[in-house]
Amino acid sequence: MTTLSTLPADAAPETGAPAPDRLLSGAPVFTTWNAYESADGKRFAGTWRSTPGAWRIVYDEWEYCEILEGESVVAHDDGRSWTLTPGDRFVIEPGFQGSWTVVATTVKRYVVVLS
Repeated sequence: MTTLSTLPADAAPETGAPAPDRLLSGAPVFTTWNAYESADGKRFAGTWRSTPGAWRIVYDEWEYCEILEGESVVAHDDGRSWTLTPGDRFVIEPGFQGSWTVVATTVKRYVVVLS
């Protein structure tokens, strides 16, 4: 069945943090409002917020992001890095490895597709 799913504005927040073995600095706290999950559990959409800190990232999934607030720096293991601020939109593909540093509390919208 083909459908259109609206995203509720009142998704329940979930809090978390980077896995201890991935934490690089600080004590970032994540808040996620997952507004959509597909029936097969492979696609998600919502809003994410993190307080300052840094952690290692290893992407097995495809993710589209749009920064709404704050400032973050995403760095690839090969030395490239991107400073992300409100209005920036980007895709991270499976296989990306590096770090995510939240300089100022960051809020993003996301769409994730699991491999």
